[in-house]
Amino acid sequence: MRLAKTAGALALCLYLTAACAQQYEHGLDVPYVPTPPEIVVEMLKLGNVHKGDVLYDLGCGDGRIVVAAAQKFGATAVGVDIDPERIKEAEENAKAAGVTDRVKFIQGNLFDADVSKATIVTLYLLPEVNLKLKPKLLETLRPGSRIVSHSFDMGEWKPDKQVEIGWRKLYLWVIPPRANDKK
Repeated sequence: MRLAKTAGALALCLYLTAACAQQYEHGLDVPYVPTPPEIVVEMLKLGNVHKGDVLYDLGCGDGRIVVAAAQKFGATAVGVDIDPERIKEAEENAKAAGVTDRVKFIQGNLFDADVSKATIVTLYLLPEVNLKLKPKLLETLRPGSRIVSHSFDMGEWKPDKQVEIGWRKLYLWVIPPRANDKK
């Protein structure tokens, strides 16, 4: 079992290295690496996504997390991606799934996205991108909002929960109360 996890992690590293090289050539900060469907569902379960939630997927790629959040969990969802081809693909996937009334896709830089309405944010980014986003998420998201990340943590900020599915890791953080919040 340990060998399978190590082999899986090595395969992911090699894939990400190749994808990063290709993506950086095109000026993107994050490579497009699709999240497997079973991991999408596990991410949404870990984040306790439900009707009434507003999910933002930063670096949404083909929109699979956004679509699943709306279709399977009843949430309203927004995907942000800098690549116009990914946004076009995401919109087509939302249309095919019949959830265009509950999802929106924004072509733009994930660092510029206004996530203040989010109750949950999902990420499948690189470690340095997570760390760069961390201050914005802590400052912008309301206490109790959740962040779920596939594969990469946030450095010294320990997750509230971490699960392993095969060789993949999923992380959950809950935005803590602020010192100036009234009790």
